[in-house]
Amino acid sequence: MEGACRVPMACCRPRMLLLHALFWGLVSLRVFGAALLSEERTTGEQSMMGDVVYSDCWALTCALSLLAVKPVATPCWLMEEFTVTRACAQCNAFETKSYPSCSQTGFYERVNCTKSNKDEVKSCRSSQMEEQSFWHFEAVMLSLTVLFGVVVVTRQRALDRLASEKVRRQIESI
Repeated sequence: MEGACRVPMACCRPRMLLLHALFWGLVSLRVFGAALLSEERTTGEQSMMGDVVYSDCWALTCALSLLAVKPVATPCWLMEEFTVTRACAQCNAFETKSYPSCSQTGFYERVNCTKSNKDEVKSCRSSQMEEQSFWHFEAVMLSLTVLFGVVVVTRQRALDRLASEKVRRQIESI
């Protein structure tokens, strides 16, 4: 039977479509806003004395860790410029237990602070992890594109059926 539409017409009304568009728009803004905040936190900030401070914090974790007063000495890479002596690498089981910085992202890099000449371990974001996140995002976007394409085609067919029924009834009434 032609009238067996799988998507309820209530879901295809302009008001519902507008609400869906608004919801997904807000979700997108939240995602892009978080990405921008993360980017700002990792590019480096100026301290009160004018030194470059490289930050390895992300979003709420960073804000909470900056507010908490810790008696532990601040890592040198937060207070001064540094050079990377070992590129970003994945932590193994031993390093995960021995380096607290491995617990944040699962990756670490060795840095040498310029002024104090200290070697320290710092958490980092891996290009492999970023690439995996990118392809995951692409897959989700492709799936949503297909889903909403199907919704549009279904709605168009339902509207075409309604229009042809209306024309048929008008022709029958003549």
